[in-house]
Amino acid sequence: MDATYQEIAEALATYFDGFYEGDVDKLKRIFHPSAHLFSATDGPLQDDAMEVVYERVGGRANPADTGQQRLDRILSIDKSGAESALAKVQIAIGPKLFTDYLNLLKIDGRWQIISKIYTYVLLAEAQAAAAE
Repeated sequence: MDATYQEIAEALATYFDGFYEGDVDKLKRIFHPSAHLFSATDGPLQDDAMEVVYERVGGRANPADTGQQRLDRILSIDKSGAESALAKVQIAIGPKLFTDYLNLLKIDGRWQIISKIYTYVLLAEAQAAAAE
Protein backbone atom coordinates (compact mmCIF):
# COMPACT_ATOMS: atom_id res chain seq x y z
CA MET A 1 0.00 0.00 0.00
CA ASP A 2 1.20 3.49 -0.87
CA ALA A 3 2.48 5.37 2.21
CA THR A 4 0.05 8.23 1.53
CA TYR A 5 -2.92 5.88 1.68
CA GLN A 6 -1.64 4.52 4.98
CA GLU A 7 -1.31 8.05 6.40
CA ILE A 8 -4.87 8.86 5.34
CA ALA A 9 -6.20 5.58 6.77
CA GLU A 10 -4.51 6.36 10.09
CA ALA A 11 -6.05 9.84 10.10
CA LEU A 12 -9.45 8.31 9.38
CA ALA A 13 -9.01 5.96 12.36
CA THR A 14 -8.92 9.09 14.54
CA TYR A 15 -12.13 10.26 12.82
CA PHE A 16 -13.87 6.94 13.50
CA ASP A 17 -12.66 6.79 17.12
CA GLY A 18 -13.67 10.39 17.78
CA PHE A 19 -17.28 9.85 16.71
CA TYR A 20 -17.58 6.38 18.27
CA GLU A 21 -16.18 7.54 21.62
CA GLY A 22 -17.76 11.00 21.51
CA ASP A 23 -14.23 12.39 21.93
CA VAL A 24 -14.22 16.01 20.75
CA ASP A 25 -10.45 16.32 21.27
CA LYS A 26 -9.85 13.48 18.79
CA LEU A 27 -12.22 15.11 16.30
CA LYS A 28 -10.35 18.40 16.66
CA ARG A 29 -7.16 16.57 15.59
CA ILE A 30 -8.69 15.41 12.29
CA PHE A 31 -10.97 18.34 11.38
CA HIS A 32 -9.47 21.63 10.25
CA PRO A 33 -10.90 24.47 12.40
CA SER A 34 -12.50 26.02 9.30
CA ALA A 35 -14.20 22.81 8.20
CA HIS A 36 -17.94 22.61 7.66
CA LEU A 37 -20.32 19.66 7.44
CA PHE A 38 -23.01 19.73 4.76
CA SER A 39 -26.12 17.64 4.22
CA ALA A 40 -29.49 17.87 2.50
CA THR A 41 -30.81 14.48 3.65
CA ASP A 42 -33.62 16.00 5.72
CA GLY A 43 -34.61 18.67 3.18
CA PRO A 44 -32.93 22.07 3.00
CA LEU A 45 -29.16 22.46 3.06
CA GLN A 46 -27.69 21.97 6.50
CA ASP A 47 -24.32 23.73 6.95
CA ASP A 48 -22.69 23.17 10.34
CA ALA A 49 -19.50 24.83 11.53
CA MET A 50 -17.24 22.68 13.69
CA GLU A 51 -18.18 24.30 17.00
CA VAL A 52 -21.81 23.27 16.37
CA VAL A 53 -20.67 19.73 15.56
CA TYR A 54 -18.51 19.54 18.70
CA GLU A 55 -21.42 20.70 20.87
CA ARG A 56 -23.69 18.08 19.32
CA VAL A 57 -21.14 15.28 19.79
CA GLY A 58 -20.36 16.34 23.36
CA GLY A 59 -24.03 16.52 24.28
CA ARG A 60 -25.22 13.10 23.12
CA ALA A 61 -24.78 9.54 24.25
CA ASN A 62 -21.91 8.16 22.24
CA PRO A 63 -21.94 4.75 20.55
CA ALA A 64 -19.13 3.41 22.79
CA ASP A 65 -21.09 4.12 25.99
CA THR A 66 -24.27 2.57 24.61
CA GLY A 67 -22.41 -0.55 23.42
CA GLN A 68 -23.27 0.03 19.77
CA GLN A 69 -21.46 -2.23 17.33
CA ARG A 70 -18.82 -0.44 15.28
CA LEU A 71 -19.65 -0.44 11.61
CA ASP A 72 -17.15 2.15 10.44
CA ARG A 73 -15.23 1.42 7.27
CA ILE A 74 -13.32 3.09 4.50
CA LEU A 75 -15.09 2.57 1.19
CA SER A 76 -12.56 4.42 -0.97
CA ILE A 77 -9.68 6.87 -0.94
CA ASP A 78 -9.05 8.93 -4.06
CA LYS A 79 -5.93 11.05 -3.87
CA SER A 80 -4.89 13.78 -6.22
CA GLY A 81 -1.28 14.74 -5.76
CA ALA A 82 0.60 14.46 -2.51
CA GLU A 83 -1.58 16.86 -0.54
CA SER A 84 -5.25 16.30 -1.42
CA ALA A 85 -7.65 13.40 -1.17
CA LEU A 86 -11.29 12.42 -1.06
CA ALA A 87 -12.33 9.60 1.25
CA LYS A 88 -15.72 7.89 1.19
CA VAL A 89 -16.48 6.24 4.53
CA GLN A 90 -19.38 4.77 6.49
CA ILE A 91 -20.03 5.11 10.20
CA ALA A 92 -22.98 4.17 12.42
CA ILE A 93 -24.19 6.51 15.14
CA GLY A 94 -27.37 5.65 16.98
CA PRO A 95 -30.09 4.51 14.58
CA LYS A 96 -28.34 5.94 11.49
CA LEU A 97 -25.76 4.60 9.06
CA PHE A 98 -23.91 7.57 7.59
CA THR A 99 -22.05 7.72 4.30
CA ASP A 100 -19.52 10.55 4.46
CA TYR A 101 -17.50 12.17 1.70
CA LEU A 102 -14.46 13.70 3.36
CA ASN A 103 -12.26 16.22 1.57
CA LEU A 104 -8.78 16.08 3.06
CA LEU A 105 -5.69 18.25 2.66
CA LYS A 106 -2.25 17.61 4.06
CA ILE A 107 -1.54 20.80 5.99
CA ASP A 108 1.48 21.31 8.22
CA GLY A 109 2.49 17.68 7.72
CA ARG A 110 -0.81 16.05 8.70
CA TRP A 111 -4.05 15.09 6.97
CA GLN A 112 -7.04 17.22 7.95
CA ILE A 113 -10.68 17.15 6.87
CA ILE A 114 -11.54 20.51 5.37
CA SER A 115 -15.14 19.66 4.43
CA LYS A 116 -17.62 16.84 4.81
CA ILE A 117 -20.75 16.02 2.85
CA TYR A 118 -22.91 13.32 4.36
CA THR A 119 -26.13 11.42 4.01
CA TYR A 120 -27.67 8.62 6.02
CA VAL A 121 -30.17 5.79 6.02
CA LEU A 122 -31.71 4.12 9.02
CA LEU A 123 -29.38 1.40 10.24
CA ALA A 124 -32.19 -1.16 10.52
CA GLU A 125 -33.13 -0.59 6.86
CA ALA A 126 -29.49 -0.92 5.73
CA GLN A 127 -29.06 -4.15 7.68
CA ALA A 128 -32.32 -5.58 6.32
CA ALA A 129 -31.30 -4.74 2.75
CA ALA A 130 -27.88 -6.35 3.26
CA ALA A 131 -29.54 -9.54 4.55
CA GLU A 132 -31.63 -9.94 1.39
